[in-house]
Amino acid sequence: MVNGMLAAGKTLVAESGEKLKVAELFGSGGQGEVYRVTSPTGDQAVKWYYPQLADARQREILEGLIAKGWDDPRFLWPRSIVMDPEGRQPGFGYVMDVRPARFCDLPALFRRDPSVSAATMRTLVTVALHTVEAYRALHSRGIAYRDINWGNIFFDPRTGDVLVCDNDNAVVEGAEAAVAGTMDFMAPELVRGEKGHQPGTQSDLHSLAVLLFLLLMNDHPFNGALALKIRCMDEAAKRRLYGTDPVFVYDPADTRNRPVPGEQPTVEATWGALPQILRDLFIRTFTDGLRSPKLRVRETQWRDALSQVLDSITQCGVCGKQNMTQPDGAPPDCWKCRRTLTLPPRLELVTGTGTLRTRRGIRLAPNARVYAHHLRDDPERHDFTAVVGEVTEHPQQRGRFGLTNHTSSVWTARKDDGTVRDVDPGKTIALRSGLLIEFGGGTEAVVKE
Repeated sequence: MVNGMLAAGKTLVAESGEKLKVAELFGSGGQGEVYRVTSPTGDQAVKWYYPQLADARQREILEGLIAKGWDDPRFLWPRSIVMDPEGRQPGFGYVMDVRPARFCDLPALFRRDPSVSAATMRTLVTVALHTVEAYRALHSRGIAYRDINWGNIFFDPRTGDVLVCDNDNAVVEGAEAAVAGTMDFMAPELVRGEKGHQPGTQSDLHSLAVLLFLLLMNDHPFNGALALKIRCMDEAAKRRLYGTDPVFVYDPADTRNRPVPGEQPTVEATWGALPQILRDLFIRTFTDGLRSPKLRVRETQWRDALSQVLDSITQCGVCGKQNMTQPDGAPPDCWKCRRTLTLPPRLELVTGTGTLRTRRGIRLAPNARVYAHHLRDDPERHDFTAVVGEVTEHPQQRGRFGLTNHTSSVWTARKDDGTVRDVDPGKTIALRSGLLIEFGGGTEAVVKE
């Protein structure tokens, strides 16, 4: 039996010396086919290139990526080049880990696929945050992804964990690559083919912002009235929409591409529910950033804003829907039932020392958590398994809440009357306005109504 280019049962050999047996075809894409293979160490995956794409340049890119030896679990990274030891199958491929079944593709969100029904507003913001941190990690190693799009990010609809696939087109910043990107996500200077511009971390920032907009707004940032007028969305139309005349749907100075009322309701509704802190970043990237790549929003700016919004998500007390809120703003109306939200008290944390202290806030809704990354002024990565404290309800007095210490260290708490007490591991301190908690390491927090 033949599975695409490779027959089931065929033996491949990795340059690492590992023997792999082809089991089944997982799927195919623009560059090649992906197979499940068996090995002495368990199931793995092999991407096998179409013969016309298995050239010396692609092999050089793969060798460079493999040499990085990166084992970040957020990336299905190429581990070794594989070939047909008999020489009958031309070309080559590479071996990587198999994508776990818990990860779904982003287009499933737009298809309303039942597999992602568990995804909540909090999950989507977490996905956005993890996505930003993953690409920040890649860029920090001097690697540009060059083809950020919704087909390369997979997510867990329950936890918000992400997995970046198709990493074989990523290259060291400044190096040439055959793939320039997917036009819907490409920076306008690349769509226009301007001399002196090539895919890199600056164009990645534009693609990342498009991906975030699609994730949170459920629409494309240039999909407004101008897009609606296009009768045939061919390559020439896309070049105009994304390259020669790109206009953000909510550009404050250019209203030509506003969503058409009644025709494009999704982006109208989602933009209206978006906190100003995120609106400002989208506006900057899709106005100033269109004209000057250096003005695009950086990963750390997205990270900090998304983290603040995540800590400020509030559940509507009337309809139960989760709402993004402005971290330090007034209560908005619920996007679903239009009732004004009642915001929970806010825990305002201060980390760091001297003039470099970082301030952030957490809405103290029932079951809200303080994580280890809250206690660091510049966390490299948000880990939602490292719980420091949790808002819990008093077992005998309904409606009375406290913060339970889930660490192995003692907290110091000072009430507004000046009395001080220790909060031992496993113990709870009642939450009252004015309560000050010292978590240790220079981090302290105060409860504010």
